[in-house]
Amino acid sequence: MSIDETSSRSSGAAAKAPAEQEKAAAKAGPGRKGPVRDRRLNPIRELARAMILSVLRDKGTIFFLMIFPILFLMLFGSLFKSDGTSHIKVAQVGEVQVLDSLTGAQRDQLSKAATITKVKSESAALEKVRQGDYDALVEQDGDTVVLRYSLADSVKGASARATLNAVLEQANLAATGMAAKYTLKASQVEDESVKPIQYLTPGLLGFAVATSAVFSTALTLVTLRRKKILQRMQLSPIRPWEVVAARISMTMLMALTQTALFLAVATLPYFGLQLTGNWWLVVPLVVCGTLALMSLGLLIGSLTRTEESAGGLAQLLVLPMSLLSGSFFSLDSAPEWVRAVSYVMPLHYLVEGGESVLSRGGGVLDVLPTMGGMLAFAAVVTGVTLRFFKWNEG
Repeated sequence: MSIDETSSRSSGAAAKAPAEQEKAAAKAGPGRKGPVRDRRLNPIRELARAMILSVLRDKGTIFFLMIFPILFLMLFGSLFKSDGTSHIKVAQVGEVQVLDSLTGAQRDQLSKAATITKVKSESAALEKVRQGDYDALVEQDGDTVVLRYSLADSVKGASARATLNAVLEQANLAATGMAAKYTLKASQVEDESVKPIQYLTPGLLGFAVATSAVFSTALTLVTLRRKKILQRMQLSPIRPWEVVAARISMTMLMALTQTALFLAVATLPYFGLQLTGNWWLVVPLVVCGTLALMSLGLLIGSLTRTEESAGGLAQLLVLPMSLLSGSFFSLDSAPEWVRAVSYVMPLHYLVEGGESVLSRGGGVLDVLPTMGGMLAFAAVVTGVTLRFFKWNEG
């Protein structure tokens, strides 16, 4: 091919280029001017997609982060499926007039709270109370009804004392033949349909979110650094904030999926979770709580160098935090110092806020300070993390 032919073709191509650009601009529409922008992949979306696929390929991760907490909910929901009323077993030694004189209707009413079993041997009955086979022993000494119970289970002992007191008061009124001047009408502050699942769900959901946010964030950061991927990202066109945004997007998707699964399982007729009118507020609560808990995972990932040390430190943080934040049991009867420690843990506010919107009918004004506090916690811990963050192991 001659030089003239080459030059002629180059000139033709150059002449065609503006024409092609004009055609492309015309296709883009009358309101769009200038050259057509290149269709580049969204780095945040693609990074998040890659991270999600890596999690989905790991069946063990899916089980421990997604399925295992649901199994906890199903187990506790089944164990505490009843209305939570303590049913006590009482051994009756000899004749106890106040119990023996109960009418059929009164005995049926008493059987809802206690099972009375007549026994002959006082010593044998006392031994069974100590062993927990009976919750209390009752016998009559003249006009005095004697109740004995073990301190090993103070709740059952208090229930036995309250039940017997109610029977005695009724018997005393019947003996005097006078009607009571004042009567007591007791009722619970919650709706009668409230079940333990409505208090178990927020706590176990908080535990699930904490586990996935802290563990996955810490382990991912350590793995990326150890495999020199962070160092390559530092030299690539991808900006650091895009990597962080992708990680946050992936963790948020996991947390919201966990929330949907928890609510779907808990609202099954077998468990009977009754959602309040503002139940949807649990979604922004989970988002704020995930950010706060992720900041702890980033801090752990910045302080540790191996997956083993990151996992150990995360476990050392998540399990005590779950116990001290009311994820598994109420802190109402806990010592004052335990409750004081729980106030500095973000999981405490996630669980408390979840209970408010799922069980107590809380609204936006009730949980807004909680969400603000968790976001402030995330900002402070992330600021501390930047002091220790390293792109490589050096």
